[in-house]
Amino acid sequence: MENFVKRTLSGFLFVTLIVGSILLGNYYVFITVFAIISGLAVREFHKLTNKQPDVNVNLWIASISTVLLFVTSFLYASKSVTYPVFSLYGFYIVLVLVYELYRQKSNPLHNWAYFILGQIFVALPFALLNFIIFINNYQPLILVSVFVTIWVNDTGAYLVGVTFGKHRLFERISPKKSWEGFVGGALAALLSAYLFSLLIPEISLINWLILSEIIVVFGTFGDLIESLMKRTVQVKDSGNIIPGHGGLLDRFDSMLLAAPVVFIYLSFLFYEVNK
Repeated sequence: MENFVKRTLSGFLFVTLIVGSILLGNYYVFITVFAIISGLAVREFHKLTNKQPDVNVNLWIASISTVLLFVTSFLYASKSVTYPVFSLYGFYIVLVLVYELYRQKSNPLHNWAYFILGQIFVALPFALLNFIIFINNYQPLILVSVFVTIWVNDTGAYLVGVTFGKHRLFERISPKKSWEGFVGGALAALLSAYLFSLLIPEISLINWLILSEIIVVFGTFGDLIESLMKRTVQVKDSGNIIPGHGGLLDRFDSMLLAAPVVFIYLSFLFYEVNK
């Protein structure tokens, strides 16, 4: 019971923080909250990868690069800055590569490779959240819909999976996930899509339904990929920053793969609308 109360309370505070920072209407709250989260998430990622032999990525350097990418992405996506502000991030990456010359670690190739992987797998999806929220001027509800659909899918998949789950979805990586749970989550996401179609009618119902299933499919893949990573380094959770829920990667794993595909879909969608 104590663990249930802890998990419920921390989950409520987490959802409040994410939704509140997006909907408050204050850019500074959004950029501060998500810049910090992205930096901590990539730090968790490298704590996991550094468990492997001959891998030693500097956690602070990786975190700073992630925050820099998020901030420059925000400035560009919000049109606060029009010049190629990403050049600052690019220059920082060059310095990180050069820095490895002076570290004298046993396998710098591993450090370079895992650093870049962290930027692609963790930092980039967080940075793309800026382009989603500014996809058509300023659309905070669209970004909220991404997170809400992920949470609704997770809840539906869990409830249906626990009740009816018999056929394993990917037993080698995640023994508890079932095809029945996947279908249950996908159906719950359709309901979420319908509700958001009422709130944002400029996106048609059919496009909301497609968007919700994109989130379900790629969110599930993101979840499985993070599970594979944890299984590889033999840990249960990516961290312990959220009581009862584990680490930030455990909470954002679905978003990491869903965000890039959502951004691509919305880009084509609004291109057709504004053409």
